[in-house]
Amino acid sequence: MARPRIVVVGAGFGGIHALRRLERRIPAGAADIALIAPHDYMLYSPLLPQVASGLLTPQSVAMSVHRLTRETRLVPGHAVGVDTDDRVVVVRRATGELTPVRYDRLILAPGALTRAFDIPGLTEHAYGAKTLAEAVLLRDHVLAQLELANDSTDPVEREERCRFIVVGGGYTGVETAASLMRLCEEAARRYPELRSVIRWHLVDIAPKVLPELGDRLGRKALDLLRNLGIEVKLKVSVREVTADKVVLTDGRALPCRTLIWTAGVSPSPLMETLGSPTQRGRLEVGADLRVPDAPEVFALGDAAAVPDLSGDAPYCPPTAQYATRQAVTAADNAVASLLGRPLREFRHRDLGLVVDLSGKDALARVMDLELTGLAALGATRGYHLMAVPSPNARARILANWGIRALIGGDVSRMGFADDGRPSSFVANEAVDYLDAESAGREGARLLDNLRARYGDS
Repeated sequence: MARPRIVVVGAGFGGIHALRRLERRIPAGAADIALIAPHDYMLYSPLLPQVASGLLTPQSVAMSVHRLTRETRLVPGHAVGVDTDDRVVVVRRATGELTPVRYDRLILAPGALTRAFDIPGLTEHAYGAKTLAEAVLLRDHVLAQLELANDSTDPVEREERCRFIVVGGGYTGVETAASLMRLCEEAARRYPELRSVIRWHLVDIAPKVLPELGDRLGRKALDLLRNLGIEVKLKVSVREVTADKVVLTDGRALPCRTLIWTAGVSPSPLMETLGSPTQRGRLEVGADLRVPDAPEVFALGDAAAVPDLSGDAPYCPPTAQYATRQAVTAADNAVASLLGRPLREFRHRDLGLVVDLSGKDALARVMDLELTGLAALGATRGYHLMAVPSPNARARILANWGIRALIGGDVSRMGFADDGRPSSFVANEAVDYLDAESAGREGARLLDNLRARYGDS
């Protein structure tokens, strides 16, 4: 009897934790486990703002899939379609060719992409803060602007290069603005004439920042940002972006060459290729994380609409905390379905949120306990260390934090931004996803080719 094939899509929080659970639950050699992902690492994205500021090295937050797993086979590429009739995932390799990956059980955790709006100039000029490449590029770009501004005698050019605008008052936007503001403060020691020119702005269409923290901590976050010198403007968004100007919806036109876009994400387009019902792009699943009309498929994380049985909202929030725990349920249920055993429902009550504003500033909501100051900083960094699944990464993170505390930071740049441009929107455009009809057609065609070459094995 052929061994069952279990395929996981996505090497984020959900995908990696599902794989690790599968490997613990399934005896070695009892099933073929495969991971489809474009990179061979898991990115610990909550600490990306600290990579952008140089507090952490990129290697600290990129954990090797090969170290985190034992029996899993990596299929490099983007999953661009799912043919549920033939049980085939269509994968686009880096070469552009399509290849089929067959499955008996499929766990979908492809995550989300940067959400772009129809704003003139946004995709051409905005910088993202979602990927490792973006964080490294962003740090170099910010430092390059300061170098060029210091070398210029044109006051207009100086103002353009020394103004930075972050769009999005959520977790990523707030931490990115605070971390990079501190980077500019360190760099300005070299360029004292720029101190009075550097301007950081945080704008959001919402009426408050970090609403997940609650009113009191949200107001505290607002005060901390303003004390850092960041101008926070709420109920405002971006109307237009050019190479040297950002126009806001309140009518202001700000000279600026750096717009950082963190205003939300959209579910992976992969979920639409199944032809199953979705909620704003998130694939609808039952409380057991199974797709109702495709019982061999399970979905979780940012790209799945998972019923929230323990909270007040209809669906679970798309956070790493929930994806990590959904992964365990999805893996257990995938194994149970192969064995003909009952499946269990996913239940989890939110444990809180931590926000690290760099330096000694942090905020934390742990269950019903609200923390500020050093207590929040300890809770925040302790949580990250516990959540990082690799002991090697924990050691690197601790070493980086210790080095910064003892001898300070380094503001030299690596040269990545010399010919760089925003990468998240480029990445979104580069992956050519299939529609539901094409996914079925390509899956069947590729499977026929595979059988013709190798038979049914």
